[in-house]
Amino acid sequence: MTSAAFQNGDARRPAKDIMKTALLFDLDGTLVDSDAEHLVAFQRVFAPHGIKLDRPEYAANIMGASNDMIASRYLSHLSPLEQAAALDAKEAGYRDNLGTLEPILGTLALLDFADRRGLKRAVVTNAPRANAEKVLAALGIGQRLPILVIGGELARSKPDPLPYLTALERTGALAAHSIAFEDSLSGVRAAAAAGLAVVGMMTTLDSRTLIEAGATFAASNFTDPRIFELIEARINSGADEGAKA
Repeated sequence: MTSAAFQNGDARRPAKDIMKTALLFDLDGTLVDSDAEHLVAFQRVFAPHGIKLDRPEYAANIMGASNDMIASRYLSHLSPLEQAAALDAKEAGYRDNLGTLEPILGTLALLDFADRRGLKRAVVTNAPRANAEKVLAALGIGQRLPILVIGGELARSKPDPLPYLTALERTGALAAHSIAFEDSLSGVRAAAAAGLAVVGMMTTLDSRTLIEAGATFAASNFTDPRIFELIEARINSGADEGAKA
């Protein structure tokens, strides 16, 4: 079967096989290219503390990290309450300055494909719930991604695999037949540790860096035909296991 045929939903697998497969999406840098806005928001909050933050530093130590990890690295001189207040101000500043947002190229087509095939899907993010809900609404895809797994609401956030394991539980899917889409080192490592195939999104990091972290391959956007081929392979692996049982 060609990848084009698969994108059009021309695959004839029983529903029970498809239901084992879920598409699990990180948010920032994966569904939307928002890292520049986050960097500016962090710079505003860090500047009064004498902390200079550039894009390489952001990519290496902040992108994909939880706020607790960020506070520990950069704001350890503050009390816990002051740390929380600073990062709350950063998140509020980010939300207040959101402009027009567009999803990463190919997002809508991939969600259409998932609808046709009946694939479960979820957003798995270290972003606060208020950020995730506002960004997904601004992108116009909130109703299409109703399952939100928020790292900060769990006992452990990315790079721990718990957020992805939680998403698998909530979707009823199996890791061996599902796929995660991630742009950060912490996210790729979390998804790979959960047993998922991972597509690394090259919004900030390059292909080699993402693959070394555990990505199956790296893609510039969701139009990459290898994504649909990977989904097909994951669905088929579920069917093949069922045939052997």
